[in-house]
Order: sequence, then C-alpha cells, then structure tokens
Amino acid sequence: MIIKNGTIYDAVNREPYIADILVEDGRIKAIGKDLECDPAEETVDASGLRVYPGFVEAHCHLGLDGWGIGYEGKDYNELNDICTPQMRAIDSFNPFDPTVRMAARAGVTSVATGQGSSNAIGGTWIAVKTTGVCVDDMIIKDPVAMKGALGENPKRIYKDKGASARMSTAAAIRNMLFKAKEYLAKKEAAAGDLSKQPAFDFKCEAMIPVLKKEIPLKMHAHQANDILTAVRLAKEFDVKLTLEHVTEGHLIADKLAETGCMMAVGPTMSFASKFELQNKTWTTPGILAAKGCHVSIITDSPVIAQEYLPLCAGLAVKAGMDPFDALKAITINAAEHVGIADRVGSLEVGKDADIVICDGDPMVSDTNIKAVYIDGRIVG
Repeated sequence: MIIKNGTIYDAVNREPYIADILVEDGRIKAIGKDLECDPAEETVDASGLRVYPGFVEAHCHLGLDGWGIGYEGKDYNELNDICTPQMRAIDSFNPFDPTVRMAARAGVTSVATGQGSSNAIGGTWIAVKTTGVCVDDMIIKDPVAMKGALGENPKRIYKDKGASARMSTAAAIRNMLFKAKEYLAKKEAAAGDLSKQPAFDFKCEAMIPVLKKEIPLKMHAHQANDILTAVRLAKEFDVKLTLEHVTEGHLIADKLAETGCMMAVGPTMSFASKFELQNKTWTTPGILAAKGCHVSIITDSPVIAQEYLPLCAGLAVKAGMDPFDALKAITINAAEHVGIADRVGSLEVGKDADIVICDGDPMVSDTNIKAVYIDGRIVG
C-alpha cells in the first residue's frame, strides 16, 4: 500500500510536510516524495488531507470496564485485597467490548489498559492494538507496568479493612516492596539451589520486575501530596515510576520537572467528583510541558469516552498548551510512557503502519476521520 501526497504530521518534526508513505508487511517502509509501489498494491490519494500516526492512550481501562452492561461487566478492580500484584490485566481484557472498535474507528490505535485504582497495588497492565478477536494477538507489550494507587480510592474501598488514611495506603505499598525485596534477595542468594529457595510467593514473584527496573510502578495520584509520596516511594526502593492523573501537577510543576518522571495527565473532561479533584484544570498539561516535563494526555476511559482522546488534546491547546506538545501527548509521548515507542507513536520508517487520515485537525471537533489503518490494514 502507498499513501500519496498527504500532509504529514509525524509527531517527530514540528512542521508538517507533503510526502508519500509506503507500507509493506504492516510496517512503514519509506516516507518521501514520488515513492512508487507495485501496481497491484492499493494506492490511497491523500491530497488535501492530513496524515497522522495512530493515536496512543497511555492510561485507560478499555476492554476491562464493559459498555452498557452494569457492574457485572466491570473486571478491572479486585476488591478483596489491598495489594494484588499477581493480577494480570490480560486475563480480564475483552476484545469484543464495543468500546474497542469505537476507539479504533476514531483513530486511537494503541492503548495501555489495566486495573483501576481501588488497590494500593493492583497488578500488571498491557499495551494492545485496538483491533482483533484474541487479546494474545493484540498485545504490543505485556507487562508494561505495575499499577499502584494513592489517595481517596484505596481509602474508600478499604476503610473497613485496615486502611482508612493516606499513610495506610503508602504503608501497604511499602510493605509489599519490602517483602518482595527480601524475597528476591533470598532467591538470588540460593543461586538456583532449590533446597535454599524461599517458599513460592505469588505476590512477591510478581513484584520482581519492578524491583529489577524492568517495568515501572504506574502510580495513580491526583493530589499534590500523593504525587510527591509516589516520588518518595520510588526513591526509597530505587524503582522506576510513572505518574498517572497528576491533577494537581501544575501546583508543583517545578518539583515535578526535577524528577524526570513521565506523566499521564487527565481525565480532565469530567466532573470534579471528589475532594482531590477540586483543582482540576485544562492548563495542567501545558504548564507541565512548558517546564520541560514529559507529558501525555489521557481519557482514563471510560471516564471519558476513548474516541475523544484527540479532543482532550485540543482542549489543552485551547487552555494554552503548545499544539505540537499536545500532538506528542497523544502519540509519541504516550508511546514512550508505556514503553512501546519502538513500534508506535510516530510516522517513521520501520514502525508499525498505524496511520490516521483526516480532513482537518483531529483535535478540533468538526474534523472527520477519513481512514484508519492498523498494521497497514484498514479499520472497518
């Protein structure tokens, strides 16, 4: 397949340019002027249209929180234990949930999805393409992160089960990390001698990739003090950290800029339903990006419908965010946030042919999506 004469917004170069994109075996083979392909291959005339990389969501619950089926369809929170690192999002993901196809048709071609924020530690997340009938075939990366949460949600869920304060939640996370660290030390000291191995502990085993910095803690934190508690915990145990939601990030932007943490900001197109959201504002992603922070914009779907991810970026632009920073926040930055930028997030040679063609700026509500390709195949 070849896409001819489109105006390309590749999420790498600030300025768009007119060029062709040659696709072969589901990947981008070449980008340039006057490219040619086999006459038998499909030619798409994108003259007068804009061409973008498939949009990437860094934080959602797509496929785990069912569409229109009530509580019985919600498979993203295990409510019986405050720490469940052994839970795997892949085991709850439903490719047939209508929201998956709705996302794809809107140009959201890759998402990181997983557990909610009821638990202090909830389990591992996955990154998937938004097309397919079997999650194993949709996977881009598994796991991408270990979900954690601070603030009001664990307090509310576990208030009658031994954790009713912010410090209780932090202590539960700290306790799990201490146990896993000791478990790993014993395993390494055994040097493969089964007689010296510690008794198998599913939770501790699941935390080993975090302690080895193979995956980050993906820490839900809205309020400024929770955000800084997440940073404190990561420093204490020397683990990687990504910050999720960061609702009050604009209040501590200078501090956050010093951390180097990647930040997924949102959901902002929603009601401030609890105390820790009282300072919610569309200016947050722009303020953080202007300070040099690595910023993604998220829907946290189904809090905001997944198909409105580009519109969220547009509202951040309306509130002052640089338009190129906003585009990166739903493409390459989001891909980097979840560790899949080697495959998606920008239009570059060698990457997956996840491509969106539209008749205007996708961050504006009256723009129409003309075509979406995932791995070089048209989304129906």
